[in-house]
Amino acid sequence: MGAPKKKEVNADDWQGTYGDCVTLLLCFFVMLLAASKMDSVMFEQIRTGIARDLTNEKIDQPIQMLMADLQSDIQSMNLNNEALIGNDHMGIMLDLETDAFFDPGSAELKPDAIKIIKKMSATLREERYNMFKFEVQGHTDDTNVISEKYPSNWELSSARASSVARALIENGITKTRLRAVGMADIQPKYPNRDADGMPIPHNQRRNRRVVLRMDPVYN
Repeated sequence: MGAPKKKEVNADDWQGTYGDCVTLLLCFFVMLLAASKMDSVMFEQIRTGIARDLTNEKIDQPIQMLMADLQSDIQSMNLNNEALIGNDHMGIMLDLETDAFFDPGSAELKPDAIKIIKKMSATLREERYNMFKFEVQGHTDDTNVISEKYPSNWELSSARASSVARALIENGITKTRLRAVGMADIQPKYPNRDADGMPIPHNQRRNRRVVLRMDPVYN
């Protein structure tokens, strides 16, 4: 019997492994680049996907959880017509029509509005949502407010945002997690007037709103 033949070694086998490694690294850096653009929603999805694929562990999705909890609050208080929740690349936005919160030309919260804020504050101060920062934005329509107390929509929108922020603090939200901003009428969601310059009351009502932004801060 002759000596056993030696197994031939293909000198090019390493190229396939090397190519796979380079592809994986490329995918990894693409994901890092996407997350670096401060897209919190995408970052949460990427983090969850990586954990699921590599460890089979279930990872919390705070943005999705908070949206679900707030939607439950909205339904329990029958606010489906006054409150709208959504998200963008930064985090969560909760739009609240100010006619349900304030009387015309006023920044004093109605009693029912205080109950709404109390309910939502109980959700926002849960420990699992500690990574969220909040920004309260006051928005008006384009009707000019002229009063001694509020000489323009800037003062009125700022006062309304501050009233909501103060109510959140009174209901347990740490003030260092909050800021209040008056936006006047510079960011309407819908046209305040038609092509002839006539007011559109329905749109103006929807533009009078308080927006609560909830953005996660990942350390």
